Amino acid sequence: MGVVINPDGAKMQMEGCLMMGLGYTLSEVVRFNGGRILTANFDTYELPRFSGMPEIETVLVKNDELTPQGGGEPALVPVGAVVANAIFDATGARLFRMPMTAERVKEALGATGRKPST
Repeated sequence: MGVVINPDGAKMQMEGCLMMGLGYTLSEVVRFNGGRILTANFDTYELPRFSGMPEIETVLVKNDELTPQGGGEPALVPVGAVVANAIFDATGARLFRMPMTAERVKEALGATGRKPST
């Protein structure tokens, strides 16, 4: 991200984007029926909560040759792929849709011929 002007702010931005990425990846879904949006309120839209988040440790790599750049959004981009690859490494099941809910993992396991453990 180039010269870091505010290290604490940069870390908070990255951690927030990682949390946002985990929400998109694991739980957040807008449901539709035809062209009608069924998810009309936050009581049916599952946002991540701090209590469900893993500990996140951010590391800033010094790169003072670059002028200050954005630091949060780049952390968001790979989260889905990282989780999908972790699921594949652990189970052999490939997931191609987010969110990667338990139901979708079980479905993908069925496609591999493996039985989900209970």
